[in-house]
Amino acid sequence: MSAPFTLRGKPCEPMLQSLWDSVRSEHEGVLLSPYLPAFCALLTHVTFCAPFLVLDLFGGGERLRAWRISADAPPPPLRAWLACLWKIAVQYLTVVLPVTALLQKPMGPAQLPESSPTNWQIFVDVFACLLLFDTLFFFLHLSLHRVPWLYRNIHQQHHQHQAPFALQAQDASTPELLSLLLLARFSAWFVNCHPLSEVFFHILNTWLAVEDHSGYNLPWALHRLLPFLGGAPHHHTHHSRHNVNFAPYFTHWDQLFGTYSGD
Repeated sequence: MSAPFTLRGKPCEPMLQSLWDSVRSEHEGVLLSPYLPAFCALLTHVTFCAPFLVLDLFGGGERLRAWRISADAPPPPLRAWLACLWKIAVQYLTVVLPVTALLQKPMGPAQLPESSPTNWQIFVDVFACLLLFDTLFFFLHLSLHRVPWLYRNIHQQHHQHQAPFALQAQDASTPELLSLLLLARFSAWFVNCHPLSEVFFHILNTWLAVEDHSGYNLPWALHRLLPFLGGAPHHHTHHSRHNVNFAPYFTHWDQLFGTYSGD
């Protein structure tokens, strides 16, 4: 086995380093753009929702209905998807994009590092970010439900659908949507992620949010592979009952605070 590639004394993965060198040399200006985080967040969210839109519109088979968590409730129509997409796009354009652009300088890197992360560093960075985001989200979410004024004025919009659908993961009031996106950026900044690790974190974070709201308990869903994740059934119960399952992904905080329900 060959020795790991090193750059300035730091062990690197040769393939990752080659990829990182190519990306950094050709697209560093784009990657440091203050408008990139919001644009990528919206694009990733919509892209991950697309397969569930197909399932909702064309998946009328018996097997697929068995995978729907609310089997008796019909999937949302196309007009509900389009209305939700329009609402989210307007929020991004008018608020999320300018605010995240202003915060890019204090929260983003001034320049990209020369070395790529190792595979292990990516794993540790992403897992640490997920744990921190899950913790921050849990206490924020709990407050939004336990303080009546916060629920009425900030969080209630997200609960307009008792049976959520994928795109609705970001269907929230503007303050809530912005706060959740900033929690994700803060988590990556606090952990001091490598920019490549941060990309993986945001991609996984977005997928988990979409999957949680999809309304489908699919056989290949991540919570079936990783038992410490709550998954779509866990979050669907929250939308049905409102007083349980406040953590977005993991279940330990709900178990510690007595708000966990496995129904």
